[in-house]
Amino acid sequence: MTPDRLAAMLTQVQQGALPVEQALERLKHLPFEDLGFARIDHHRTLRKGFSEVIWGPGKTSQQIAAIAARLVENGQPALITRLDENKAQEIKISLPALVYYAEARIGALGERPASRTDLPVLVIAAGTADIPVAEEAALSAEWLGNTVERLYDVGVAGLHRLFDSLDRLRAASVLIVVAGMEGALPSVIGGLVDRPIIAVPTSIGYGASFGGVAALLAMLNSCAAGVTVVNIDNGFGAAAAATLINRPDDEQANKG
Repeated sequence: MTPDRLAAMLTQVQQGALPVEQALERLKHLPFEDLGFARIDHHRTLRKGFSEVIWGPGKTSQQIAAIAARLVENGQPALITRLDENKAQEIKISLPALVYYAEARIGALGERPASRTDLPVLVIAAGTADIPVAEEAALSAEWLGNTVERLYDVGVAGLHRLFDSLDRLRAASVLIVVAGMEGALPSVIGGLVDRPIIAVPTSIGYGASFGGVAALLAMLNSCAAGVTVVNIDNGFGAAAAATLINRPDDEQANKG
């Protein structure tokens, strides 16, 4: 249930175009709908500004399909993260409209929300190997209602590539900076811009990177003010945080 749909329904009740009994029937799944194996949070859009997102691992393709179908039937997009290709193909049997983004391991169903603001979220990847996590962040941010731009392969091994795009860095509302290895890129960018930076460590690197722990610790110890950090490979978490930061002014006021 989105705010627009709820407002339209209440207006119909007020005008006498929708009987109260029918309105109650539509509202009975608020704040959640119990499928037995999952309780779908249809109320989340009203609370958070974006709908519930489905975590792919640990669920069967049938469970994912059932949750996604109910979200879409209630006027919300269904975004599925960490969805492997085999499950995606199985889900497509019952939900052929599912769009699968293989590189990001994301499935999406329904109508992608329109961007709520023209101010872009800029997703930056240090290296080509970091692009899958960067794409999870970028696609999630788009499906959460943001205008998204991408800037890839601009890591610290060749800083001239980054400096060539300083105008794009400074024009963004929020920057999501994705890096593995030593995780230095968020600190570098943090010293160049006056925008919020969400750093995403990736599990890319040799043995002493400890699967992304080295990058995580480097980002947590950044000397650049204004850098916040999400978990290793958590592109979606960065996108969700960027979405809350990147609200239009009128939406921020309404939340107050």
